Amino acid sequence: MATPDATVVSRETGESEAFHAQQPRRRILMVAARYFPFMGGIETHIHEVGTRLAARGCDVTVLTTDPSGTWPTEETVSGMRVRRVKAWPARRDYYLAPGIFTTLMNGSWDVVHIQGYNTFVAPLALMAADRRGLRTVLTFHSGGHSSRFRQSIRGVQQALLAPLVARVSQLVAVSAFEADLFSRRMGLPRERFAVIPNGASMPKVPAQATQAGSHLVISIGRLERYKGHHKVIEAFPAVLRRVPDARLRVLGEGPYERPLAELVRKLGLERYVTIGAIPPGERGRLASVVSGAGLVVLLSEYEAHPVAVMEALALRRPVLVSDTSGLHELAQKGLCQSVPMDAGKAEIADAMVEELLAPHAVPEASLPDWDSCTDALAAVYEDVINGRGR
Repeated sequence: MATPDATVVSRETGESEAFHAQQPRRRILMVAARYFPFMGGIETHIHEVGTRLAARGCDVTVLTTDPSGTWPTEETVSGMRVRRVKAWPARRDYYLAPGIFTTLMNGSWDVVHIQGYNTFVAPLALMAADRRGLRTVLTFHSGGHSSRFRQSIRGVQQALLAPLVARVSQLVAVSAFEADLFSRRMGLPRERFAVIPNGASMPKVPAQATQAGSHLVISIGRLERYKGHHKVIEAFPAVLRRVPDARLRVLGEGPYERPLAELVRKLGLERYVTIGAIPPGERGRLASVVSGAGLVVLLSEYEAHPVAVMEALALRRPVLVSDTSGLHELAQKGLCQSVPMDAGKAEIADAMVEELLAPHAVPEASLPDWDSCTDALAAVYEDVINGRGR
């Protein structure tokens, strides 16, 4: 199995030595704007890593927000303690959550791991941890945004955050692309970043669930405009002209669902296209659905290291992506096929038809899984606790 980054595991064995039985019970606080029942890559990352750390004997708390005010303020999920604080506004993703700051000012942990940088949760957590002198880890988990204004101010946001980020004990990126990007934009030495890719584990499915010659296309990811689902839908009439039994499933949920449904109706594709999510707790069902696809597509404008793509690859499904950001890195490794970011409907349709009729074999590559991701993070925590952070 490939090691995500040799610099964040044991220097001698390549295996994590962080949580052997003789180690004290480590208290880990993971801070994030969102966690289940929200769906997304960061939420999956926290759940997969956090539950594994708890199973190894760590005291893991997830501190997150609840803009709706309807979910439990405290609960236990697979051995992790989950605490939710109120966030405003309810229908925006700013996540103004003073309770994040208050909780960090009044608690005690061995390591505070801030998961994601692009909401108001991260600066609140960074300021509180800095004021308290807490050992901190920051994983960027960068992503795109459907708002052109929000995209345009990302550079300013990153510049304002840079002084706080510079004082973090250890910086973590999920891809080399992401590490290079934030090193450059925040003026931070590249060697301060550990690269720990997201995992690619999925539940096992029966052999018959993987359908040879399937003409089902799955466009996967949260329903946001920047994810590119509309591009797949717009190209699908041309696909149907050459593959009449093709079907498209847009697999996700989010605020762009209504415009996508309207686009399906406008193009007369109601018989061929379905839109909807699978709840995060139904991993077996998700694996079964994705295993039955002839092609998985993600034509996103920006991804650092998408969990959805890694899961599709773990299920040995051919994947087509936009040639941009961290997706370019995956395509360069031969794990995915790609189309240019500015590809039109005809070019996208051609690429999908080619994969449906003569799919490229998914390379027999060793993909990072959640166990190796947890190993690497465990080693990072030990380094930080023992003063060896970068």
